[in-house]
Amino acid sequence: MADILKPEHPAASLAAPARTRGGIVVLDFGGQYTQLIARRIRELGVYSVILPCWTPLEEVEALEPAGVILSGGPASVYEPDAPLCDAKVLEAGKPVLGICYGLQWIAQQLGGKVERAERREYGPAELNVEEGSKLFEGLPPRLRIWNSHGDHIAALPPGFRAVGMTANAIAAAEDPARRIYAVQFHPEVRHTDRGTDLLRNFVFGVCGAEANWTPRAFAEKTVEEIRARVGEEGRAVCGLSGGVDSAVAATLVHRAIGNRLTCVFVNNGLLRRGEFWRTLEGLRETLGLKVVGVDATERFLEPLGGVTDPEEKRRRIGEVFIRVFEEEARKLGRVEFLVQGTLYPDVIESVSVRGPSATIKTHHNVGGLPEDLEFELIEPLRELFKDEVRRLGAELGLPAEILHRQPFPGPGLAVRVLGEVTLERLEALRVADEIVEQEVRRAGLYEKLWQAFAVLLPVRTVGVMGDQRSYGYVVALRAVESEDGMTADWARLPAELLERIAVRIVNEVAGVNRVVYDVSSKPPSTIEWE
Repeated sequence: MADILKPEHPAASLAAPARTRGGIVVLDFGGQYTQLIARRIRELGVYSVILPCWTPLEEVEALEPAGVILSGGPASVYEPDAPLCDAKVLEAGKPVLGICYGLQWIAQQLGGKVERAERREYGPAELNVEEGSKLFEGLPPRLRIWNSHGDHIAALPPGFRAVGMTANAIAAAEDPARRIYAVQFHPEVRHTDRGTDLLRNFVFGVCGAEANWTPRAFAEKTVEEIRARVGEEGRAVCGLSGGVDSAVAATLVHRAIGNRLTCVFVNNGLLRRGEFWRTLEGLRETLGLKVVGVDATERFLEPLGGVTDPEEKRRRIGEVFIRVFEEEARKLGRVEFLVQGTLYPDVIESVSVRGPSATIKTHHNVGGLPEDLEFELIEPLRELFKDEVRRLGAELGLPAEILHRQPFPGPGLAVRVLGEVTLERLEALRVADEIVEQEVRRAGLYEKLWQAFAVLLPVRTVGVMGDQRSYGYVVALRAVESEDGMTADWARLPAELLERIAVRIVNEVAGVNRVVYDVSSKPPSTIEWE
């Protein structure tokens, strides 16, 4: 795994290790559904990796993929600054599937014509399918599909034939001789009927890929790789958070090197109420790990004084985390490796796949690490989405209370206290957050929601409490449904539940007189507010 830990090329940080050869490479043109393409392929049991569209063909071929998918994107291919792909990908002999922008790029590249459509297509449409296409094999002649495009194919390149039409446009085309296929709609979204079957036809029928991406195979190979990399005498330290990511990462490394792994659980002062001691005890007893508890509250809160920028919060928290780990490691003697629970969404969101101009988010376990880091990084989950981590955890025998714990941000409540982080504001948020969890669990919705939490806003509003006017803080409630955190929809919580939460927060949280509910989805919003 060393080849993905210290990449020399930006795209290499998204690359797959040798064991995933024969998978599908997704080249990203900036589409909002790109992550869903990779997920759908993985759901078929085949590894998929997302790389920037500008990745050189040599780096794509180094992964030895069974096929390549070109994603959608917001640009128009005829614009001067439109994102480009290495044109040699169409001549490399690997099957190619273009989706939306991917279709348009293929058409323009090979001599077709793309124009602004007189009638754009957004949302549902009906697709009429021609017979004889391997891509639509076994599918009905009419399908309900999901569109999101303002351009259309005015003329197909030589050698291509249209195999799918809507009322307004060419919706699917192919050149079977060159094994190039393309669709104007989005088979990766649930709104498209039989979209997964279409992808299955491409992955297995056209590419001949093998379904070997399983939790057991991943666990066995990862343990072998960690053992070989660390050696018979190497030692590692892992920063546990109590969540499923770090717990599964630690369990994998523990299986590889046993008690040469020491886990450190740090109280950064940004945890939820009672979480430090409760989690520390559970990790020791439930997982059988060697865990050291460190209370470093003051060390984290002091550098956050006066800081309001979320990126700066993350950077300072990440810096202190690393220094605490280094100090604890010195107490243990010689420790060469640092284990982190970095996930694939962290990697995707922290490394721009849309070019250097894109604004990306810094995760404490991906970006912001000091240049003088004393450890080599081990990130055994770097290739996995959240649901894959949970399946892996089940394979490893982790208990349900860890597997189904809702995600909690690495910087903790610092990114849910918007604006400056103070002890007073942290305590108010802890009480509000505890109320949210209690009521959501009482309603039987905890495991059905991806996340449900409270956010303390840096604004005050006028209210009336008793016979007096108040000027208090606002708490925002956030509850979302998601498969992997890459996209999310706001949860339609029962009005009665929202009322109970709001009444309790206003009555029990000092200084709060207003509660609002966030009805934003991702995209365009993110799940966390900072």
